[in-house]
Amino acid sequence: MTSSTTARGRDFHLLWAGEGVSILGATTGTILVPLLAVLHLHAGPGWMGALTAATWLPWLVVGLPAGAWVDGWPVRRVMIAADLVSAASTASIPLAWWLGRLTLPHLLVAALVTGTAAVFFRTAYVKLIPAVVPDEQLDSANSRLFGTEAASMVVGPGVAGRLSSVLGPALGLVVTVGGFIVSALCLTAIRAGRVEQPDEEEREGLLARVAAGVRYVVHDPYLRWLAVIGALSNLGLTGYGALLVLYLVGLGLDDGGVGTYFMIAALGGVVGSAVGARLARRIGTGRASTVLLLGAPAAFLVGLPTQRGQLWLSLLGYILVGTMVVAGNVVRGSWRQRYVPREMLGRALTATSTVNYGTMPLAGVLAGWLGSTVGVRTTILLMAGVHVIACWLVLLSPLARLRALPLPEPQVAAAARPD
Repeated sequence: MTSSTTARGRDFHLLWAGEGVSILGATTGTILVPLLAVLHLHAGPGWMGALTAATWLPWLVVGLPAGAWVDGWPVRRVMIAADLVSAASTASIPLAWWLGRLTLPHLLVAALVTGTAAVFFRTAYVKLIPAVVPDEQLDSANSRLFGTEAASMVVGPGVAGRLSSVLGPALGLVVTVGGFIVSALCLTAIRAGRVEQPDEEEREGLLARVAAGVRYVVHDPYLRWLAVIGALSNLGLTGYGALLVLYLVGLGLDDGGVGTYFMIAALGGVVGSAVGARLARRIGTGRASTVLLLGAPAAFLVGLPTQRGQLWLSLLGYILVGTMVVAGNVVRGSWRQRYVPREMLGRALTATSTVNYGTMPLAGVLAGWLGSTVGVRTTILLMAGVHVIACWLVLLSPLARLRALPLPEPQVAAAARPD
């Protein structure tokens, strides 16, 4: 084993550990903040939708320029700065609670700041993974990262429910703050990226770099279709997710019960991370991606219950959706990292992410308005329908005819061959 291989292995394990702790803290926060808003600040559907919109609005506002900027910056430094900004923003919530000054507008501002930091973190993150992992190990590395993320999403809600019961949801956010800090420390210890030099593309103007990423995605039929499907799917998933805590509380669950629900529901992500790469190897990346999208109707089960005793149906639906979404992310995420040229990766993926995540603020606003107008449960079912329609659009795309998603030359002829 060479020293370079050893260093890359060390760097990956640091990235893996930091991301795992960070996701655990962040997942805890995604339960604690809605609980705080609903149970203690008495937020209704409108406010819950606004919180979701504030979280995802930065992708629409700064998503594209962030991709161009990150392509010319040291990625580790970007990620460390994003972690520290997120830690400070989240820490302001328990501090304001302790001072007796916490309000719903404060939560909105904190969500906006943390969401902006997340744009830069995720954009840099996709560039750092190929820098610390050999190309032939990307599938395995992404499976581990998604698996750890999924496991954290199982543990996090249970931790959140317990923290909320013992300390209250505001003070429980200290765990979220700690996760961001641990992630920053792990990133500081990574060696990869310390001597990164700007490539020639960095000398381009900002608008030119943004335009290059958009053109790349628009002119590529596979990336274009996946961006459209992802955007509409996220509109549906984010829409019903914005009201889910409110829905569960309305069915009689307390903070501990809500945490337990999400803890069990997140098992789908664990299963998805484990089966994604295996399914792709068995039936091909193209077929695996399509099959996983066609299972979308399970989302209707999430909003089916009308009483507490029927919640097992909602859990089943959530688990199935989580399995298919995470497995699909493993398959398509590894493929994108191989398919997109390294020098274009940040811009192209940020263009895709901006389209994908850009519908999520709209989802929050739409879900808030619909929830106030036609009711929370009806809104959840309507948004599940949007997710189903989005996923089934794959049948109209060239992706449906491929056994394997295409790769750059010289592999493209074999990998992109239709049945």
